[in-house]
Amino acid sequence: MAKSKTPAKRARRAEANRLRNKSYKSRLKSAINKYESLLATADAEAAQGSLLQVTSLIDKSVGKGIMHKNTAARKKSALTRKYNALAK
Repeated sequence: MAKSKTPAKRARRAEANRLRNKSYKSRLKSAINKYESLLATADAEAAQGSLLQVTSLIDKSVGKGIMHKNTAARKKSALTRKYNALAK
């Protein structure tokens, strides 16, 4: 437990940030799962729209500091490869 005001405040802020990041990551994972289910149904048009949405969420998570840019690039690349395999 924090003994002075500053560490106590940092602990409160860290917890608030953790909860915010957790909800954003959950939203991102849900969008990725929806995209992968569209890929499974072989609906290329709907999957393309979902890919754009997921890519946007990934980019926003990099901007908010939730995800590292290299991790985001790797995720986007993998998702795009899956879409391109379906589109062939």
